[in-house]
Amino acid sequence: MQTTNYSFAGLFTTSLRWVIGWTYFSAFWRRLVLENKLNPEEAGYIGEKFNHFLPHALGIKPLIEHLVSNPDSLWWAMVSFTIIEGIVGLCLILGLFTRLMSIGVFCLAMGILLGSGWLGTTCLDEWQIGVLGVASGFTIFFTGGGKYTLDHYFITKNKAFTKQKWFSWVGSGALALTEKTAQKIVLIGSLGIVGLTLFTNQYFHGGVYGTLHNKSVKPHVTITNEQINQDQLSFTVFRDEGADVYGSFLIGIELKDKSGNLVFKQDQNQLAQLKKEQITNDYVAKVKPGKHSLVLPLGARANLTFTDAGFIHLKGEYTLTLIDISGAIWETTITRS
Repeated sequence: MQTTNYSFAGLFTTSLRWVIGWTYFSAFWRRLVLENKLNPEEAGYIGEKFNHFLPHALGIKPLIEHLVSNPDSLWWAMVSFTIIEGIVGLCLILGLFTRLMSIGVFCLAMGILLGSGWLGTTCLDEWQIGVLGVASGFTIFFTGGGKYTLDHYFITKNKAFTKQKWFSWVGSGALALTEKTAQKIVLIGSLGIVGLTLFTNQYFHGGVYGTLHNKSVKPHVTITNEQINQDQLSFTVFRDEGADVYGSFLIGIELKDKSGNLVFKQDQNQLAQLKKEQITNDYVAKVKPGKHSLVLPLGARANLTFTDAGFIHLKGEYTLTLIDISGAIWETTITRS
């Protein structure tokens, strides 16, 4: 009877297993078959997308920063991640070692949730993918696969490995759990996942109480390490908010004294012609001159340097202003004694 119940449970989650399997296998398919998104030298490199996660990742930000600061390690991580997604997705579709693959789905979805749950310009799409993936992985682990799986095929063929105790925990079939134990585990796990859903929804978007916010809508740039040294003005820009598919476009940089007098300015044409030596990028997502402005991709951080003989004579407090093509401005104060 218990085996029959598990067989029906796995059968009823067939569509869920197939769809979840495709969402992960399709990542592998897109990156290696339809296009080559693992080439760091080509547009659409998945490593740059990974860099977009950095500004507001939850818990795994140090790991992301380490990888995007070390391009070689990042490439290996992206290749490994892509292969794992492909294996997990394909095996889940086929129903091969279904429960083991469901653990893979749970872990992959958790990574997506923690890394990019804050992204999504309209429907909080990354957060939804993450929480639904976590819940789906948890569910499929307990149901296993039904009739339309390779697990089932091997069981019906009485393959020797399906008789081993470990198989039911990594494949399909009845789990060695009493009904009471299963009920407790499912209840605790479900409450934990609901708690994770509510917590991340609130943390990333204010979706449970208070004021809703979406850090993917408007670009924002943080300015740090600002200083005037001899004849050089330098500062670091970090694009930490806004859409991941669209850059921030700086069309002006101004330096004014306390009286509001302009002492230094770069317009959009000058910014579009900045030399490579004026820009020191920290990550794989790079600040670089565009056709009509200076382009700041999401997650990019770079130190900008400008040389002007007039800087030598500057003393006192100055306001540094960055102007985006959208009309947004970001300011900071520089004091030189």
